Amino acid sequence: MTDLFKEKAKDWDANSKRMQLSRAISGAILEHVAFNTDMDVLDFGAGTGLVTSQIAPLVHTVTAVDISESMLEKLKEKNELKDKVSTICQDITKYPLSQKFDVIVSAMAMHHVEDTKDLLQKLASHLKPGGQIAIADLDTEDGSFHSAGTEGVFHNGFERDSLRASLEEIGFKSVRFVTAHTILGEKGSYPIFLMLGSKA
Repeated sequence: MTDLFKEKAKDWDANSKRMQLSRAISGAILEHVAFNTDMDVLDFGAGTGLVTSQIAPLVHTVTAVDISESMLEKLKEKNELKDKVSTICQDITKYPLSQKFDVIVSAMAMHHVEDTKDLLQKLASHLKPGGQIAIADLDTEDGSFHSAGTEGVFHNGFERDSLRASLEEIGFKSVRFVTAHTILGEKGSYPIFLMLGSKA
């Protein structure tokens, strides 16, 4: 599998807007999910661990999953994460993990997965009964968020009502959305939602 983030990983954490976004998403997750030290958490599309690093001190373990080995290598360089965080470079939509989790978090990864409904079903299968999701991504936009021709982008954001319907169909309850952040770009503003729900 081609690592589309091999070059981007080198200076991923040096981008100030990206850091601002990750802090905003992490803050929204921490505000709406009551983490505790008994919890095992899955970070889907964990990248260099910007969200993982905010959650890890509050929980038992974090399993950071990504299909980019380069991004995960950057995560593994962060000494403060070594005791709590394990990394897995794997497409869990095709090769699920055997472990079940209390919470699954994800930041800006869903638009990189072609079949959204299948992804949500696969994430649900990785949750314990009563487990929670906290997934952040773009509201529907006009395609200007990413540069033209960016590889690995399958969706120009998402309609909240459509996602809610998909989650409820799968069996999630108490599905709700908050706006975690709004990115101000040269071509417009791009709201970022945080989608929350519990597995029935």
